[in-house]
Amino acid sequence: MNDILEDFFHYLHIERGLAENTRISYQRDLKRYGAYIKKVAKKNDWQEVNRQDIIHFLAMLKDEKKSTATISRMISSIRMFHQFMLREGILNQDASQHIEIPKKERKLPVVLSTKEVEKLLSINGHRPLDIRNKAMLELLYATGLRVSELITLKTTDLHLTMGFIRCIGKGEKERIIPIGQIAQRAVETYLNEARGKLLKGNGLENVLFLNQHGRPLTRQGFWKILRNLAKSVHIQHEITPHTLRHSFATHLLENGADIRAVQEMLGHEDISTTQIYTHVTKSRLKDVYQHYHPRA
Repeated sequence: MNDILEDFFHYLHIERGLAENTRISYQRDLKRYGAYIKKVAKKNDWQEVNRQDIIHFLAMLKDEKKSTATISRMISSIRMFHQFMLREGILNQDASQHIEIPKKERKLPVVLSTKEVEKLLSINGHRPLDIRNKAMLELLYATGLRVSELITLKTTDLHLTMGFIRCIGKGEKERIIPIGQIAQRAVETYLNEARGKLLKGNGLENVLFLNQHGRPLTRQGFWKILRNLAKSVHIQHEITPHTLRHSFATHLLENGADIRAVQEMLGHEDISTTQIYTHVTKSRLKDVYQHYHPRA
């Protein structure tokens, strides 16, 4: 049985040309599977393996509290191995054919409360970097931009007098997003009072947000700024660059916004991606009920 496994690993390397990390993943999964078939299922020939053997193996993984992602990957490894044996004439039928991959767990995104957002956005200062930080956070929360979209914004993407910005998102798709007056004022203050001081003659006339060296901000640079600002106002949540985007969408839906409009502003291809935020709002409503209802 081990010889056939080795043949499969050779096939992955030579014929499929899979990356080393992918091959290591297959090897780890299938060696565990092979050991189970021999020692627990007591089978000494792959021809003897049936669907129940595979189901019992997967049930064992579930009992061990393996994640849905781990079990899904294991099923994919087993399927590919059985299909290989079928093509090579080692098996007459594929016992893994109708094994279903479990649905992926979707974790609810971390969302700030409106009070926490107010604390974060209340940060003020008169230095160019403080003014820039205020403008970035106000703009993120006002528009739900991805951080990658924020740091690639051009000054020509701003249409502040008309109350919107233009964004080029995933797949080079353009979208137009409204911007509220508070964020609009913060960005105008940055443009008038801080950006010129940060520019330092670097010839980046079009890049909107610059770092202290007059160069475009990086994603990592923004994350560091956000983390430090959140820490300074004692926000306990673990904040990521996506937290304000999640908060933007959730707060809109909580206040009665149409889900299709939120989908368009976020630039989601599929509305099911936006619907995760409706689960967040339901979860938050439940928390409020449990906390405040006297007989909850």
